[in-house]
Amino acid sequence: MADKEQNDIPDLGELRENIDAIDDQIVELLNKRAEQSLGVGRYKAAKGEAIYKPFREQEVLNKIADSSPGPLPDKHLRTIYREIMSSSRHLQRPERVVYLGPPGTFSYFAAIEHMGSSASLTPKSNFEEIFRAVAEEGAELGVIPLENSIEGTVGQVVDLFMRYKVYIQAEVFSRISHNLISNATSLEDVEVIYSHPQPLGQCREWLKHKMPDVPTISTESTAEAAEIVSGKKAAAVIGHRKLADLYGMNILAEAIEDQPDNWTRFLIIGASPSQEDRRDKTTILFTLPDKPGALARVLTTLAHQSINMTKLESRPFKGEKWKYVFFADLECDFGADRYEDVLEDIRHQCHTLRVLGSYPTQEERQ
Repeated sequence: MADKEQNDIPDLGELRENIDAIDDQIVELLNKRAEQSLGVGRYKAAKGEAIYKPFREQEVLNKIADSSPGPLPDKHLRTIYREIMSSSRHLQRPERVVYLGPPGTFSYFAAIEHMGSSASLTPKSNFEEIFRAVAEEGAELGVIPLENSIEGTVGQVVDLFMRYKVYIQAEVFSRISHNLISNATSLEDVEVIYSHPQPLGQCREWLKHKMPDVPTISTESTAEAAEIVSGKKAAAVIGHRKLADLYGMNILAEAIEDQPDNWTRFLIIGASPSQEDRRDKTTILFTLPDKPGALARVLTTLAHQSINMTKLESRPFKGEKWKYVFFADLECDFGADRYEDVLEDIRHQCHTLRVLGSYPTQEERQ
């Protein structure tokens, strides 16, 4: 019996030779794919098309995952192909992507997660700089957080949509999980904790029970906190788990947020509307005439067309007191010909109306 088990053990040398041969094939195929991608880049340049095509990328990821027989996990396969497509975009034409920096923020990791590590990321110090870079300074794309499942909508972002002519290209749902990271090797060695006020607030109960006597210090971002902590032995930062790799520190505690179902919806913005063939969702920004039933008429028009509204929020209209602007998400493609008359009806019912973009909704929230 023991001899049979011994014979069942594969030869390691032979396995490694097989892997080396497969790796050679993979490299050859990746380069062939890159050649085709360069051809796509030349086509897009000739037609004046954008490099970033979120629906096409989602379509490729879904097709690859659906056709895979295993044993490679779906999540791993998607991660690998996201990097392949990131490299393809860079080969076609490097695109400058701006985000709320510095490196190490949740916006930074959301950009890497969605755009891949080949993306040319440029940090900006505030939301307005991101909008201005996309609208006026030639940045192809921007990554901005719109809303959090616990904290709600980032009001300043909605306000900036009123001021800058940018368009939504895609949405990204990113799971927000907080970790305690330090140069120390145990919780008992931590004497002070740094982080942005939001993570500190979202981990309040954990801190109260696990670190009751340890003071906390607020910083402008989790990345700034990590930079401070990286030079100290007895300090810790609350932030994204990848900060540990970025700064060479230890994860002392994982998923310490008080409410685990914590998501942030990020938007990818560009200087012109998306021209993809399929777009599932439209976001609009509108103001209404000061008369009874104005909002009800817009909602009724949408309802009669069986258009589902998934978000409706009002913000004060800057410069006019007691006036409001409405921000709404609709489950439809307002760029499609079938909605042309509906859009025109709503335009007549509104004082002002801006279509901020029609774009693919994100299917995967894993």
